[in-house]
Amino acid sequence: MRTTTTGPAEGQGPLRLGPGARALVVGAGAAGHAAAERLREDGFTGHLEVVGGEIHRPYNRTPLTKQLLTGDLTPSDLTLTAFTRLDATFHLGVPATALDTAQQVLTLADGRRMDYDGLVLAPGVAARTLPGAPVPSERVRTLRTLADAVAVERSMSHTTDRVAIIGGGFIGCEVASTARRRGLAATIIDRSPTLLHHGLGSYLGEVTEQLHTSHGVRLHMGVGVATWETHDRGVRIRLTDGEVIDADMAVVGIGTDPQLGWLHGSGLQHDEHGQGGIAAAATCHALDIDGRPLDTVVVAGDAARWPNLRFDTIPRRVEHWINAIEMGQAAATSLLTGPATATPFTPTPRFWSQQHGVKIQSAGMPALGDTTTVIAGTLTRRRFLTAYTRHTPDGPVLVGLIAFDHTQALNEATPLIGRLVTTGQAVPA
Repeated sequence: MRTTTTGPAEGQGPLRLGPGARALVVGAGAAGHAAAERLREDGFTGHLEVVGGEIHRPYNRTPLTKQLLTGDLTPSDLTLTAFTRLDATFHLGVPATALDTAQQVLTLADGRRMDYDGLVLAPGVAARTLPGAPVPSERVRTLRTLADAVAVERSMSHTTDRVAIIGGGFIGCEVASTARRRGLAATIIDRSPTLLHHGLGSYLGEVTEQLHTSHGVRLHMGVGVATWETHDRGVRIRLTDGEVIDADMAVVGIGTDPQLGWLHGSGLQHDEHGQGGIAAAATCHALDIDGRPLDTVVVAGDAARWPNLRFDTIPRRVEHWINAIEMGQAAATSLLTGPATATPFTPTPRFWSQQHGVKIQSAGMPALGDTTTVIAGTLTRRRFLTAYTRHTPDGPVLVGLIAFDHTQALNEATPLIGRLVTTGQAVPA
């Protein structure tokens, strides 16, 4: 077992990992990249190594369904830039396959065993697929990685006039918007009653539907896929209501799942089902099977399931780009300070989406709300701010905000998230 050296770093408090220590980061995405950078910023001078399953250096996933599909950006434009000298060794295209937290050893797909003094787990998630869906294939794709996006963009450019999108979440809606911008026919299929139902609720889901139909997107809501048939010219999809959709290409965007089978026997709490993820304390420290935080392992990014004490004590995963970066930073700092003195990670989650020229922004956790109120702007002009509140014994608490083309109002109201509100008082109109 590796032993941890301790010693102060100039300008910092005492660090748990001294100059001779070895820190590993599993995951070369936004969270892993941010964690590696923060380790150096916080004064870690030991050996730093980053493990990633993809062959690419860390890149920005946000444009994959937007500027990359439109051709406005190329893959080389997406590479993340470090603003401090990482001095790190990257092991790319070689995913982790096993972890022993008792012995502090990580095993890679090529058989290498890497011991560590500190470990950041930021493995990310994988695109979910439908039973029977021929994914990946020339005609049916998911859209999670850079390779996925490049393949979809190539099809949109050369062989596709009609795109069927399975899934009416943010990925599906952005793909439909991009397809229409490129002059392609777009159809969205989803079992939910409205678009973005899980993210925005039925009220704003209907507003989003009007936005998409006004730009020519065909919608099939409340139905699923019964059968698939691919052929040289495209794909035929038979829906559960009997209707048949013919398209040149289908994109499956029905969410993601953590791929954590490699953590079996690791000693960590983890689950690949439901909310799933790697269980972590409020400080981002990984929990062992008895629920105790490990001082040598922290978790960050889309696969992390932790309690955001800003809202409550229920552990959840948050799959947003900004959250991945901020959690990577917080996890790295927590790794260096230890669970006894680390600060809980209590962000206000934020994300944005561009659909048919409308910027949709979210702050907080709207899904926790039980009441929705438009507090600024108007729905008819698609420029408004909506507040999501949750009833508590003390009164309604603002838990989230959704803005359509109303950034200023969103920014003004965001600091109020987590506070008690009263009608006409808590948020600016």
